[in-house]
Amino acid sequence: MFVAVVMCVGVASAGHTEPKPTAKELRKELAELQKRSETMISEYYTGRVELQKVEKVEKVARGNLRRAQQDFERAAGEIRLLAAEQYRTGGIGAASALVSDVDPTAMLNGLALTQQLMSEQDAKLQKFMKARDAHRRAQTSAEKRATELRESLKELDVQKDRAEKLIDRIKDRIDLLYPTPGARSADGTWVPQLPSGPDNITPRMRLVRQLIAQRFGPQFGIGCYRVDGGVQGGGEHPLGRACDFMLSRGGALPSAAETRRGDEIATWAIKNARRLGIMYIIFRQRIWHVRSGAWAMMSDRGGITANHYDHPHISVY
Repeated sequence: MFVAVVMCVGVASAGHTEPKPTAKELRKELAELQKRSETMISEYYTGRVELQKVEKVEKVARGNLRRAQQDFERAAGEIRLLAAEQYRTGGIGAASALVSDVDPTAMLNGLALTQQLMSEQDAKLQKFMKARDAHRRAQTSAEKRATELRESLKELDVQKDRAEKLIDRIKDRIDLLYPTPGARSADGTWVPQLPSGPDNITPRMRLVRQLIAQRFGPQFGIGCYRVDGGVQGGGEHPLGRACDFMLSRGGALPSAAETRRGDEIATWAIKNARRLGIMYIIFRQRIWHVRSGAWAMMSDRGGITANHYDHPHISVY
């Protein structure tokens, strides 16, 4: 049932011999790799479900084997007691047969009853032995299958990690194909840009917005230009130099998965800050500035949105 998907991660990186593949070529390569990765992830979770079932069978088999062993030992003990009693009473009967006041019929009836009981106990013992052996085989089979599944999942997990890293590298290569709009001054600082276009944001901010949308998929909304600067007043929104990447709607706290997406966006922005002219990032009541290169806590502004728990805010120079 479990199918191991073999990923040839070297194919993607070696598939193009041109020194500078185009964005279209890289996106095609990325789409193929993501499709294979999705198949692998599906196989991984199918394997996890099967492993859980097998582990449950293994647990039940262990319990059944333990009970069968206990029943076997109890029946064996009863047979030993009956054998000892037969030996004891048989010995007395044999010695007493010479005594006139001992009834031989009663003695024989007692022996027959003991032998019948021993025969019944022996049949029960044979039944317990069969059940014990069957449970032992079931447990061995379940343990073997569980071991195979764990090994397959371990290998698939390694392949999945490799694929994810390769996907990230291809996405990085796609990002690098886009030169940062604008110029730097002699001292290395970014020359300010004016907003333009129907979205009323700067070319630099527009590129950051485009790359985040391409890389991290659809958000619950991306808000950039607005007349007021929000809670803090002023700011870069009215200048077209800031965008909010919403993770939830209506001021609700985002889910754990969406919060992770926000963390990934912030991590990406930090990684590309100097190249793309990103000035600072705000997320989860913290601010990261390119000058300090570190996160710092912010004062409480009184709400989920105001404290940026439901969206990363990115400002550019």
